[in-house]
Amino acid sequence: MDWDIFPYAQVVEELKVKLKGMRQQFEYERDQSPIEFVTGRVKPKKSIIEKARRKGVNPEEIEDELQDIAGLRVVCQFVDDIYAVVNMLKNRHDFEIFEEKDYITEKKDSGYRSFHVIIRYPVETIHGEKLVLAEIQIRTLAMNFWATNEHSLNYKYSGQIPSEIKSRLKRAGEAAFQLDEEMSMIKNEILEAQKIFNRKEEQNKQINKPERS
Repeated sequence: MDWDIFPYAQVVEELKVKLKGMRQQFEYERDQSPIEFVTGRVKPKKSIIEKARRKGVNPEEIEDELQDIAGLRVVCQFVDDIYAVVNMLKNRHDFEIFEEKDYITEKKDSGYRSFHVIIRYPVETIHGEKLVLAEIQIRTLAMNFWATNEHSLNYKYSGQIPSEIKSRLKRAGEAAFQLDEEMSMIKNEILEAQKIFNRKEEQNKQINKPERS
């Protein structure tokens, strides 16, 4: 492959900083953030080649056809936090929204749920500006737990998960979403409890802070 993987790594690092900055600003201004944590990665070249071959994508078309070479994951506490994050991304002017995929209202047959935002991100390289496609996945903690385990099983069985395990996974996906829905019903109580806990933690830090001599 004669194309450069480094712009994708740069995109991931820049977006991680920006998304974490959004979380910190929310925590500073409102005590709470819809973003729980952010992770990112660049897909290994071997995986890129295998996916391109599987999808029948020519090497010279990889940058245009594969949208998840650069991938970010934003994990939230509640389902409505996901849509709050999506709206924040839409209001930014440092990249362009290329495509949206709502796998929450229309889940995949496997039981997978998440919201994918595909963006075109302008990254500055030594050769000038380059527009890079990147995928931002936004999901709850429960969705992330399910998807992480499903990914591991797909890897173990080379994408051919036995039907019995598939059925169990699907039921587990429904259970995870039911948990999300139940937690959403008591969201205000949970957030208030977290605020009280955080205030108490801050007070304890101040009390235990050593005095300067």
